[in-house]
Amino acid sequence: MTTQQVARRPVWWREALVLATAFLLCLSGGIFHPDNTLGWPPIATYAVAGVSCAALVVRHRAPVAVVAVTTACGMLVAPLGLLSTPLIVVPVAIAAYALALHTELRVTIAVLLPAVALLVAATPLLDGLSWQDAGRLLSVAALPLIAGALGNATQSRRAYLAAMEERALRAEESRESEARRSVAEERVRIARELHDVVAHQITLANAQAVVAAHVFDSQPDQTRSNLDNIIETTRNALDDLRATVGLLRQAGDANTPAEPSPGLAQLPRLLESFDRAGLRVTTDNDGTPVPLPPGVDLTAFRIIQEALTNVGKHAGTSHARIRLSWGHDLLGITVADDGPGSRAANRPSFTGSDRPSGYGLMGMRERAKAVGGQLFTENSPAGGFIVSAHLPLTSANTTGDTENGGTP
Repeated sequence: MTTQQVARRPVWWREALVLATAFLLCLSGGIFHPDNTLGWPPIATYAVAGVSCAALVVRHRAPVAVVAVTTACGMLVAPLGLLSTPLIVVPVAIAAYALALHTELRVTIAVLLPAVALLVAATPLLDGLSWQDAGRLLSVAALPLIAGALGNATQSRRAYLAAMEERALRAEESRESEARRSVAEERVRIARELHDVVAHQITLANAQAVVAAHVFDSQPDQTRSNLDNIIETTRNALDDLRATVGLLRQAGDANTPAEPSPGLAQLPRLLESFDRAGLRVTTDNDGTPVPLPPGVDLTAFRIIQEALTNVGKHAGTSHARIRLSWGHDLLGITVADDGPGSRAANRPSFTGSDRPSGYGLMGMRERAKAVGGQLFTENSPAGGFIVSAHLPLTSANTTGDTENGGTP
């Protein structure tokens, strides 16, 4: 016996129990005779009960037809010399329950009301309209209607449970989708953070190594100084990398101290590292500096860091300018250089490379949009390249499409 057969067994037993109970109840209605006596059910009672209960087998597939058959059997009770009682119309009630369970309410009403009317009309009166006849007629009419009401209530409850289950499934799918989206966003954020940290520090180390290689024979003292700077730069790169990768640790991992996220307060240290690499940076402040939200502060620092890194890699110049404009609700950042670019310059860039900047500009633009700001890049008419950003002085809960005309 398979698992599926074991699972179906209670269903068949329940169906057999329903049919047997309906047959016995219908048959027991035959013990009441029209002459107000009790006795064994006549042969006609077996015929009515057998036909009615046989029709109940297909009540779930053809409920309207089963109601019609059981109603017709109930109407034949009086012509066969039987007494119409609630027990004899039990098959009609079961058919009414199945009808309400599988059809719409309007269909149930349209079928049951005529069926009940026919049953009442076919019920003969014994001695005029006595209280006994009135109670019997009321019971014959009420039993199918009550069964139909119960069937409709069961259908509504099943529909409600199905809707709740569907809602739970959708909520589960929504949570899974949100979790996947959050993981993807976190992956992009960490990748961008790693790019900013590694690109900046490795660019400085490469620039210092290039200088050390050029003056290795002629200026040993400067070579030693550059090597010391390379050691410090690579150590800082490892520290930043360790702090960033530490975000990926699980709750049970060993606890290691994590450095706070960088911001404009660390800007002097950043400029000092570029100065050791041979890039002199001047800074101008326009307006009164105010404290920035952590996200905006980190974004401002990373944009300046990436812009100066690109100057060192591609501008072919040793000087850059930073201007911070503090407005009422916006912080303006401008990083400009006067270099012709590594391909057009007569001298190599700090890295000795003319490779494009890769995803640096894209990362800066995404960072600005993430906090509700904008980032622009352009070639300077006097030569050089300009990176400018407008960042809000308050955190943005949602980001707009600033590149397509939106405002932060």
